[in-house]
Amino acid sequence: MHQFKNTLEAFSNWVDTTPNNIFLRQPKNRVFKEYSFQQANEEARKVASALKRLGIQPGDHVAILSKNCAHWIMADLAIMMAGAISIPIYPSLGAESIAEILEHSESKAIIVGNLDQFESQKKNFPKIPLIGVKMYNVSDGESWEDIIEKDSPLNEIHVQQPDELISILYTSGTTGNPKGVMHKVSSFNEVTNMAISYLKLKAQQRYFSYLPLTHIAERIAIEHTGIYCGNTFTFPESITTFAEDLASVQPTLFFGVPRIWQKFQEKILEKMPQSKLDTMTSIPILGGIVKKKIRNKLGLGKAELCFSGAAPISTDLQKWFLKLGVTIYQAYGMTEDCILSHYNIPDYNKLGTVGKPVPGVTSKLSVDGEVLIKSNCLMVGYFKEKEKTDEMFTSEGFLKTGDIGEFDHDGFLSITGRAKDQFKTDKGKYVSPGPIELDLMKNSNIDQVCVVGTGITQPIALVILSEHGKKENKVELEKSLISTIHEVNKAIEKHEKIEKVVIMKEEWSVDNGLMTPTLKVKRNRVEAIHQHMYLTWFDAEGQVIYEV
Repeated sequence: MHQFKNTLEAFSNWVDTTPNNIFLRQPKNRVFKEYSFQQANEEARKVASALKRLGIQPGDHVAILSKNCAHWIMADLAIMMAGAISIPIYPSLGAESIAEILEHSESKAIIVGNLDQFESQKKNFPKIPLIGVKMYNVSDGESWEDIIEKDSPLNEIHVQQPDELISILYTSGTTGNPKGVMHKVSSFNEVTNMAISYLKLKAQQRYFSYLPLTHIAERIAIEHTGIYCGNTFTFPESITTFAEDLASVQPTLFFGVPRIWQKFQEKILEKMPQSKLDTMTSIPILGGIVKKKIRNKLGLGKAELCFSGAAPISTDLQKWFLKLGVTIYQAYGMTEDCILSHYNIPDYNKLGTVGKPVPGVTSKLSVDGEVLIKSNCLMVGYFKEKEKTDEMFTSEGFLKTGDIGEFDHDGFLSITGRAKDQFKTDKGKYVSPGPIELDLMKNSNIDQVCVVGTGITQPIALVILSEHGKKENKVELEKSLISTIHEVNKAIEKHEKIEKVVIMKEEWSVDNGLMTPTLKVKRNRVEAIHQHMYLTWFDAEGQVIYEV
């Protein structure tokens, strides 16, 4: 497939060659509004013209606040066409966090799309021009629909240059405050072209976009590869319609995070217990039909590639899906390296690893075992944070990932923990919780887990029960959890052994600030809320404790 020089060149190619092909499919009240490449181009050019009319100059910063939707993609294209730099903001953030990012990023306008709680989110907005989409009940500022009706399309769109900034992405990190990661046009372009070539992606395929486009993985792996390949994007209408929407699309590539794969497994086992699934899938011919039916029901019947990223996925979960005919390739990257790092792919796939370095990447380990990455696509730096930027690089220009890893003799990388997640027990020994948490997650009664231990002599596991676990008989549940602790403890060092399991009362979610938008547990927030109870739980009788 042709290699493009930038996103706008790729988009213009499909507008010119396939103007009537469907580019975007946006559900509203269970009806899909479809935009051809030509229609999306027309709307994006008109919004770009409106941004110019509102005083936006090349190089200015324009924010996007919205869940994934057709207008997110068109807004991103419009910002590029106007020569501005996009500032995507997570749609789940509260008013204070949004205001902080708008101020810190020096955004001079904002485009607001599909949101669940805009009325509460807009309270602290700075006085900057706002374009709102009426289709999603945003009536503030200038109306997107009015712009489409009244403004003329921008004739001369901006010509993107390799060294220009394309976006500043504020990280959703599990620790600390978000930082604005600056990336150039050339970085997005190189990663996208590499992914298309390396993964052998085909043109004019079906994509389903649901993970936050604010996150670098969805931005590159779905939005940008999709635009470069001339694909059709469909978006879910809501959480409740997610399964129905995904099944109706049957995308050719699917990207998930471990928690999504866990939820898929849970839903399958709700309808067909493991013993019955094993029996049904083991019968010749019938087994193949059952597996195909399950894949179609999930929406993965036509998926040629399925990826998991953003956090480690358990090998057991990968093996479980493999029995259904779904291969989940684990990939590894971060905002700061523009996800140009390590991927497993069909020709090179090893469970339990994050793959080999992709073309254009040099990786190695520091003396402390930290994974170091070098490529042409590393971030320019953190916006207005020179000191923090300098701390992220070695003297040789390698990016410090903060992840602890090891390479096997075939060159596959395994992530064994995160340096910032390590904690020291009262015995003065350091514990890396990540691998222990993955082993605990093998228990289907556990939905989420956070292993902690600051201020006590042995680690304890804070656990959120799965739907299956909540329905389990209390005696059987406790027996299951104790058995899992026993099995996990057999394989780890004495100072790492789990002493107790604490069943938490409150769910951890994006809404209550205990998970990131990419569904990783915010360890620092969980610790801040619960650390004062560690000793009480540790001293309590029994191995399974219930938060009261």
